[in-house]
Amino acid sequence: MLDAATYTPRMKTLYADTIRAAMKEEFGYKNDMQIPRVEKIVLNIGCGAEAVKDSKKAKSAQADLTAIAGQKAMVNIAKKSIATFRVREGMALGTKVTLRADRMYDFLDRLVTVALPRVRDFRGVKPSFDGRGNFAMGLKEHIVFPEIDYDKVDEIWGLDIVIATTANTDAEAKALLKHFNMPFRA
Repeated sequence: MLDAATYTPRMKTLYADTIRAAMKEEFGYKNDMQIPRVEKIVLNIGCGAEAVKDSKKAKSAQADLTAIAGQKAMVNIAKKSIATFRVREGMALGTKVTLRADRMYDFLDRLVTVALPRVRDFRGVKPSFDGRGNFAMGLKEHIVFPEIDYDKVDEIWGLDIVIATTANTDAEAKALLKHFNMPFRA
């Protein structure tokens, strides 16, 4: 059994032991605080039209995202009514969760080593950076995570993943994620 007091995620240890030194050498940082690190990972499932038709769909997505993240997901609520989309104010439209610290590193490890290799016809992740060192990607099916039992899934959801880093440029962020073994397309 794992002891919570002594448990350290594998990716966190990898970052502390090898990635920091490699990044410092690669980019010539003078101060250790300049070395980029992963700050948070935000996961989002947007239910959209399905949630408008059936209010239980958002709860189902919340349960699935909670299982994937290992942390309770919050439900996204509509702020305004939009008649053309049949959305009313206060209606549940999706769910999201923000991971930090050890849970963030555990999720990154499961994403890279377990989930991405299970994606059908996977040829690598398209590098999609925002210009400030943050990376965003999407999965068409949330069932690639082993926490989701395929037989109990009533709806297959898409999953948005945003990895926020402290890197100043996209090149630094890409190098950081490559050290974490993120399989970018060639």
